[in-house]
Amino acid sequence: MDEDREREVREESSGSHASAWVVVLVILALAAAGVGLGYGFREHAAVSDVTSHEAQMGSSMNQLQDQVNSLTAKLSDMAAAQQAAAQAQAANAGPNGANPGATPRRSAASDRRLRQLQSKVTEQGKTLEQQQQQLKDTQDQLTQAKTDLEGNISSTKDELNGSIARNHDELVELEKRGERDYFEFDLKRAKQFQHAGPVMLSLRGVDAKHKRFDLALIVNDNQMDKKRVNLYEPIWIHSEDNGQPVQVIVNKIDKGHVHGYVSAPKYRQPATGGGDTTPPVLPPQLP
Repeated sequence: MDEDREREVREESSGSHASAWVVVLVILALAAAGVGLGYGFREHAAVSDVTSHEAQMGSSMNQLQDQVNSLTAKLSDMAAAQQAAAQAQAANAGPNGANPGATPRRSAASDRRLRQLQSKVTEQGKTLEQQQQQLKDTQDQLTQAKTDLEGNISSTKDELNGSIARNHDELVELEKRGERDYFEFDLKRAKQFQHAGPVMLSLRGVDAKHKRFDLALIVNDNQMDKKRVNLYEPIWIHSEDNGQPVQVIVNKIDKGHVHGYVSAPKYRQPATGGGDTTPPVLPPQLP
């Protein structure tokens, strides 16, 4: 009971410091999320415009194709009618091979209409080819826009979240860079806290089906709770006395158990412009 009372007194005394720390964390998180969402919305709008244009082009091509099919059918009917008229004319020809007076006029009119339909079909065919080329160009633009969007979103995530190791081998590769210190951890659901580098962690809930978890953290005697955190979602912990944040990543979620690592800066940010650095100070061990 005395130990619990001492902890409560210590937490109350650091309340104002924790509030300021939480405000800084929320502002930075909102700013990062705003940058990512704003960029994603802008790129998504561009892709939507291209997709809409492609749909309109497809509809126009379908209408044009229907017109061509209709003209082709009429042309075929007229050709068949002309052929039947020619056969009838040959059958009804007189001994000298001459046709009745009205037949040449009907044949000339049919030929004229046939030539007009052929001209329309040719013109519609050229227009259809142009529409098909425009549709192909639009599809190519859409494909390129999607590729650029995926690349830009991936780049934005890398800038906001940093490098994330999804397994032990990738974590080893990050360690080889020598830029930060890494501390792997295995947590089972419990109220007790476990050291992981400069922080202490306690797994409070696991949703293995949806790959989410609830986590409690203690940093510099301040406790914070993170709920419904997704797999590979980074938890950034900013400190007033260190310019670089600590990062907590869970890269494996099982029933009642998670595995991950803590990424921490190698040295504490110096208070002045001097070149001296001080190793990070671990929080005190809780009973």
